[in-house]
Amino acid sequence: MKGGGSVQEAAGSFLPDGKPELLVLRALKLGDLLVAVPALKGIRRAYPGHRLRYAAQGWLSEALGLVGGYELLPTHGLDEPLAMEPGVVDVAVNLHGSGPESQGRIEALKARKVIGHRSPYREGPPWRPELHERERWVRLVEWHGVEADPLDVHLDKPHVASAVPGATVLHVGAAYGSRLWPAERFAAVAAALAEAGHQVVFTGGHSEKARAEEVCRLAGLPSDAVLAGVLGLGEFAATIASARLVISADTGAAHLASAYGTPSVVLFGPAPPEIWGPPPGPHVVLTRAELRRGDTFAAQPDPALLGVQVQDVLAAVRGLGLI
Repeated sequence: MKGGGSVQEAAGSFLPDGKPELLVLRALKLGDLLVAVPALKGIRRAYPGHRLRYAAQGWLSEALGLVGGYELLPTHGLDEPLAMEPGVVDVAVNLHGSGPESQGRIEALKARKVIGHRSPYREGPPWRPELHERERWVRLVEWHGVEADPLDVHLDKPHVASAVPGATVLHVGAAYGSRLWPAERFAAVAAALAEAGHQVVFTGGHSEKARAEEVCRLAGLPSDAVLAGVLGLGEFAATIASARLVISADTGAAHLASAYGTPSVVLFGPAPPEIWGPPPGPHVVLTRAELRRGDTFAAQPDPALLGVQVQDVLAAVRGLGLI
């Protein structure tokens, strides 16, 4: 421990129920939540008497419930101040980043203790861009006296059951075009796996339903294989947890597969797997790093993703012993 004080220090701000308030800021997406799980678990163990809140978008509530111990504080990015009065929060944790926007939101809380990277306001570890995301946040909390294990990625079992236990999940969507592997390649993989005896289903969000339907049609599979836009987040987690195999770009689906130890093939485009890749386990990473352009917000697939061919994915599945 290098940072300011022990986690056992007396709390300065209490809620009506007598518990001091701890707030974690990470107003990002599902994958961002899942790579922060090791740090979140360490914080939970270090502050057993605090009420724990996680500031992020409201739709993540079900996924946060799988981490255990945290309540969601609905927060849409950093556009608006956090919905907490100054002085109410006892411990504020910045797992969002190290920029002035997130630092400013944290400082506005006027918490007794702040856990964050080095800033004009506070001491802390310097930001190191080369670190894996799991390592980054574990290193941060450890600097501040919180023990955590970067491989402690497991989530609680979903409260709902999968409607398709043992299915092979092809998650065909992604938040940005830079991570969209071509539909015809997904379809070729789906057709080959179905021929090999896999029950193939296609997942994605509401906005990705048309893409999933296109992939399903190109693969020649029945329309009821499309689960995109149908599953709630808890049902989606249950589907991944019970799957035979998951094939996905670098998205929340891939991170859920890591969390449940589900065999996976993860296709990387703009993001380097050295920063965002899965932990050790039955997971295969495919990319063409030498082709990477690295523009996350591009409309077109990154060349590193386009460099991955259908035969590469099928070879990876064969290497996992699943065909």
